[in-house]
Amino acid sequence: MATTNFRRLSPLANDAREVATIVNNILDGKINATGTVTLTASAASTAVTEDRAGATSVILFMPTTANAAAEQAAGGMYVSSRGKQTFTITHANNAQTDRTYDYIVIG
Repeated sequence: MATTNFRRLSPLANDAREVATIVNNILDGKINATGTVTLTASAASTAVTEDRAGATSVILFMPTTANAAAEQAAGGMYVSSRGKQTFTITHANNAQTDRTYDYIVIG
C-alpha cells in the first residue's frame, strides 16, 4: 500500500501562512485520503491495513492495470468488511498478480 502524505496542522499553534497553504491545498484536492492496493493472487480476498479507514468509511477504487479493470468490470469485487484501520476486498480467486487499484477513503 502506498499513500501520499501532505502537511498537517499542529493542534497547538500555527501561523496564518501555514494555515492558508494547507487549506488551499485541500481546496485543490490535495488531501490525505488516497492509497494503492494490489489484490492478493490465488486468494478470494485482500485485507488492507489503512490508518484512515473506519467502520463507516466509503472506499472507492480506480483500476490502474488492464487486469484490475477487468476484475472490476466483472462485478464480483466489493468491500466485504470495514473496521478501525482496516478493510477487506472480496474478489475473484485467480493467479493474476497485477490487479492494482488506487483508492480513496472518505469518512
